[in-house]
Amino acid sequence: MSNPPELKKDSFFVITGGPGVGKTTLLQELQKRTFTCIPEVARDIIKEQVAADGDALPWRNKETYLQMMFDRSVDSYLSANNSFGSLIFFDRGIPDSLTYADIIGFEKKESMEIAVRRFRYNQNVFYLSPWRDIYKTDEERKQTWEEAIVISELNAEIYRRYNYIPIAVPNESPEKRADFILSCISKMNLL
Repeated sequence: MSNPPELKKDSFFVITGGPGVGKTTLLQELQKRTFTCIPEVARDIIKEQVAADGDALPWRNKETYLQMMFDRSVDSYLSANNSFGSLIFFDRGIPDSLTYADIIGFEKKESMEIAVRRFRYNQNVFYLSPWRDIYKTDEERKQTWEEAIVISELNAEIYRRYNYIPIAVPNESPEKRADFILSCISKMNLL
């Protein structure tokens, strides 16, 4: 059976990195500037599952949580695909599911790998590195600082493995980070 054709959206930009690096705050800044931003699916799943006393949680049923995260990431991509002519920023992308799959040792990743190759974002991915000064845990983020560093490094490696180019976003204020990203996109002639 052949793989379905690739769907590439140069106007789709992923903002990624490990936990607690400021992705959500940066996306809020971009949203203030009237850009469309797609929120991270993982936090929503955790909140929903905790409220419903559900099982699909990283500390209960990691594989069910992974499958939900992957399915919703694909759904977010496909839903955003109906938007024409505008830049869209994603708080994490489909490849982030593979990062989590590797972390938990999940081996049945073939369908995920096919989706990562098929549903393509702009090849330039904005990567936020670990930043000790802003890192904190909360109800949904339970990783230690050391775990956050390992996740962050693996995440960048996964994106590179699938032919994305991580662009390091400086550890600055959300406003300066947004300015940096928009300057990079302007240089790509997409803004």
